[in-house]
Amino acid sequence: MKFARLTFIFMIGLVTAAFANAQGSAYPRGPVTLVVPFPAGGPTDAMARLLAQRLGDRLGQQVLIDNKGGAGGSIAAEAVAKAVPDGQTLFFGTTGTMAINPSLYSKLRYDPVKDFAPVSLMATTMNVLVVNPE
Repeated sequence: MKFARLTFIFMIGLVTAAFANAQGSAYPRGPVTLVVPFPAGGPTDAMARLLAQRLGDRLGQQVLIDNKGGAGGSIAAEAVAKAVPDGQTLFFGTTGTMAINPSLYSKLRYDPVKDFAPVSLMATTMNVLVVNPE
């Protein structure tokens, strides 16, 4: 748990520094929108809300959560990929939206490599597969 807290604090500092450096002292110019590719209430949404609260405190600006569920996160990723690249719209990408969807969908309307610039790793999770031994 201590490692997760340190990682979170480091990530907030990194995100804040990256945007302050890239945008100059004028960033942000208004509320920042953090697009989450899944409905409210799930683990991705919970992590995004923690980030939004802390990031908003650091930036002195409101960070709004925009949940856009559907198509394994592709709807949200496409919307952000087509947004104006001014730093006001951020995407809470996941392994699904950035690595798995390109393998699943033959006509994906965004390119995870070309359309997005990574800012920071937010969290890692472990997956467990449980089956009946019979």
